[in-house]
Amino acid sequence: MPRTDKPQPPRWSPLAAALRAPVDGVTWRALGYVVVGTVLGVLAISYLYLAVISSVVLAVTLVGIPLAAGYVALAREWGRLYRWLARTLLRIDVSEPDGFRRRQGALATIGGALSDRVGWRALAFLLLNSVVAVCGGYLALMLVAVAAVAVLSPLIWWIGDPINTDSEGVAHHSFVQFGDFYFDSAAKLLLLAAGGALVLFFVAPWPIRGVAALGGILTRWLLGSSPADARVRQLERSRSGAVEDAAATLRRVERDLHDGTQARLVTIGMTLGRAQEKLDAGEDAGELVAVAHATTKDSIRELRDLVRGIHPPALDLGLGPALETLTARNVIPTQLSVHMTGRPSPGVETIAYFCVAELLTNVGRHSGATTCRVEVDGDDRWLRLAVHDDGRGGAETGAGSGLAGLTSRVETVDGSLTVHSPAGGPTTVTVDLPTEGVR
Repeated sequence: MPRTDKPQPPRWSPLAAALRAPVDGVTWRALGYVVVGTVLGVLAISYLYLAVISSVVLAVTLVGIPLAAGYVALAREWGRLYRWLARTLLRIDVSEPDGFRRRQGALATIGGALSDRVGWRALAFLLLNSVVAVCGGYLALMLVAVAAVAVLSPLIWWIGDPINTDSEGVAHHSFVQFGDFYFDSAAKLLLLAAGGALVLFFVAPWPIRGVAALGGILTRWLLGSSPADARVRQLERSRSGAVEDAAATLRRVERDLHDGTQARLVTIGMTLGRAQEKLDAGEDAGELVAVAHATTKDSIRELRDLVRGIHPPALDLGLGPALETLTARNVIPTQLSVHMTGRPSPGVETIAYFCVAELLTNVGRHSGATTCRVEVDGDDRWLRLAVHDDGRGGAETGAGSGLAGLTSRVETVDGSLTVHSPAGGPTTVTVDLPTEGVR
């Protein structure tokens, strides 16, 4: 159910794409990537050859082991270089892998380098990409070179005045020949130049793009963070957000108890103590007892509100009835639509409830809206909440925004929060939550 609304690039017809290829920036960036990649591919082959030979030969002297660890660690720098090339020339986003964690002691550091998955993946990239870059790049660039020479052949023929002799000893004023066919006239060379121009401008860009695209795929696949690493980082962020949220809740509860309920209970105790003194002295203590009674009711009300802030009692009946109560109390007229085929887990219901509560509060305080609508759709896997308002818009999830806190809370269960709020409105905030929490 989660979605990402990303702008899609314009789609060109095959004919339009072919006509644009010679002047398209993608082609020229791909050409730069192929040229640089071919040179780097030759250097990478030399690096791999040196790494294998020196490590294997010196392994019997135990020098090869730390040497191999150094080659694996240095492969990270190759990966950094290729990621930079991919971002700069191919304009693709390659996520950074985890950094190398140094350990205490030389042996531990060597062992860590030898078991470094990022370094070994970089070595695998160098091996595969060298084949692609050197072989594919050579063929693509050779096609460009041959086509360029064909385009310039009339000028070279006119300036160079070349003479070729066939098998029968007959001289031909020719620069290019195919078997016994000689391009020995201006008309033939102009025809060759026209064919070369077609190949150079409308055929050659596609092999170049293909080699560059394959290099980009290898870069993203082997030099970016693996799905497991990305998942670990997501879980670490979720755990950190959950810990911070729990700590903030505990601090709030402690503050409310200390500043509110505890102070009232102390006042009740002092008031009852004074009432006891008056009763012992035979005086009327009714007024003090009434004050203590009123303070007791206020304390009970504060405790009820405090408990409601931790887990709303309305959720005991389910998310739908809880949201009905919440939207009915909203200061802005709010419509509620609920379509759920199952009931989420208690933790997800609590997060969903507080998300809607916070979003409705933001609508009332900051949007200037006159109407609001809450839509809830859920199945056995995902729960989607959407809060729409007709306010002024401009809502953002940047630092310091309440939406940033909601995003952190939603991510603790692998959910997502998206905001669509152009200037002038309207605003739509969508929250997607897995019905069973963290997956």
